[in-house]
Amino acid sequence: MSFNMKDMQRMMKQVQKMQADVARVQEELKHETVEVESGGVVKATFNGHGEMLSITIAREAVDPNDVEMLQDLILAAVREGQKRVQELASQRLGAVTGQLDMPRMPGMF
Repeated sequence: MSFNMKDMQRMMKQVQKMQADVARVQEELKHETVEVESGGVVKATFNGHGEMLSITIAREAVDPNDVEMLQDLILAAVREGQKRVQELASQRLGAVTGQLDMPRMPGMF
């Protein structure tokens, strides 16, 4: 496949559209939420940028004799929330960037 100026112009238009789509998706992610639960007693909510919006701890989880368990549940909820946010962002952004159809340029594999 040969590379010509028409291909370059088409590719640049695709890149510009993709940049606009990525910016739009990133803005939309601010308003998406991911909710996770850990041990049935710790709930955390994150936005699509990974910022924790809230955390709720059930009263029965607060045992002064077992603070370590509560700490582990909170940590598990935070880690799971971050993982799900990354999956959400990857899915949304992949839908945009995966549509790019660029011609092969000389020297590229």
